[in-house]
Amino acid sequence: MTTTTAPDRSTSVLIHRPGRWIHGWNPEDAAFWNAEGRAIARRNLAWSILAEFLGFIVWQLWSIVVVLLPGAGFTLSSSEAFWLISLPSLVGATLRFPYTFMVARFGGRNWTMISAGLLLVPTIALGVVVANPHTPFAVLLGVAALAGLGGGNFASSMANITYFFPQREKGWALGLNAAGGNLGTSVAQFAVPVVVALGAGAALGMSLAGWMWVPFILLAVWGAWRRMDNLSSAKADVGASLAALREPHLWMLAVIYIGTFGSFIGFAAVFPKLIADQFPTYSSIQVGGATVSLAFLGALIGSLARPWGGRLADRLGGARVTVAAFAVMGCVAGAVVWTMPLHSFWIFLGGFLVLFAAAGAGNGSTYRMIPAVFAARGLPQRQAAAALGLVSAIGAYGGFIIPQALNAARLASGSYTAAFVGFVVAYAILLALTLVFYVLPRRSLRMQRI
Repeated sequence: MTTTTAPDRSTSVLIHRPGRWIHGWNPEDAAFWNAEGRAIARRNLAWSILAEFLGFIVWQLWSIVVVLLPGAGFTLSSSEAFWLISLPSLVGATLRFPYTFMVARFGGRNWTMISAGLLLVPTIALGVVVANPHTPFAVLLGVAALAGLGGGNFASSMANITYFFPQREKGWALGLNAAGGNLGTSVAQFAVPVVVALGAGAALGMSLAGWMWVPFILLAVWGAWRRMDNLSSAKADVGASLAALREPHLWMLAVIYIGTFGSFIGFAAVFPKLIADQFPTYSSIQVGGATVSLAFLGALIGSLARPWGGRLADRLGGARVTVAAFAVMGCVAGAVVWTMPLHSFWIFLGGFLVLFAAAGAGNGSTYRMIPAVFAARGLPQRQAAAALGLVSAIGAYGGFIIPQALNAARLASGSYTAAFVGFVVAYAILLALTLVFYVLPRRSLRMQRI
């Protein structure tokens, strides 16, 4: 007797409605996913990465523009420069909270169009205000605050992509989305000095730091309009967010994430200024007719290390990888204090690249810890999903804390030494917290390894 097995058939039927709304989306249906779901999800992911990539570029534009302003005739104090660097991070971190819920309110495609389109405001404004060296500092500060719009994009982009992919592929998709965004910092720090230098001969110069991104932003808006989709199944889970906020481990993980992602985005923002202050000869390097800043290497290394941190976390446990990251970061911060008197740029650069690699790996491993902790606590998956957005928002405040700590140290003593000593202490505390609460077995986590 021969038994014939019927082929798997999708039980999900998609309904496409005007405005590129999709009803009936079910990525957990394997037959549907293999037949048509994967292609749709990947198409949306590709354009989401572009929009988020540009968001990070805009968010971090002032980190490199600040270093170039003196050459364009601007006179800024060191403290004013630090405020221009750190304020976008403060605004961006705060915007991540409301941005988390915008996809459910407007639809992923619609909100990507809106959020990408909003990036035109800080880029065009930057192009206008830096053209005049007599622009008041208050105006520069206001335009720098507008760059925070780019920081909010991460939360909505991650929220949107999580709806498209099945559980078994979320980690891969979110990792690509996050890494693509993080790379925007490096690209901005590499490309802006080059384009500004090349444009100086055409009397455009500093204005191009903003205007150069306008065509790419318009492309992202067009791509979202033509190629992305809205899912009717994307619903805001405010209840899960409120429940997650009452979970003590959320706050512990948020503090740890300030130490990893906050260090990455904070040091990435301030690295060009640190090089300009400590090693002005190496602040810019002439390559042909272009000017290149090596500061971009830090953000590049950190971005590339992030997915590897997640992969190591899958194999060894997120908490163990995060402990190792804090150990390396603390050692490097201490080494900066001891090697600064040597006045060796290459030792300084090498040390910071190691720090960026550790911080990037720690980003991936800490993010991996969040669902593991909530699962060990026996909490619903929807709370873990809400926690991912909340922790990413809180962690982004490190982008404000790091530059302001360096600013305070310089104002108080004329050097950055006290700030780096403080970073060593902070990383040691965070290492101890991660070790005690997440590496050592605890009954509150059902004795599970995180």
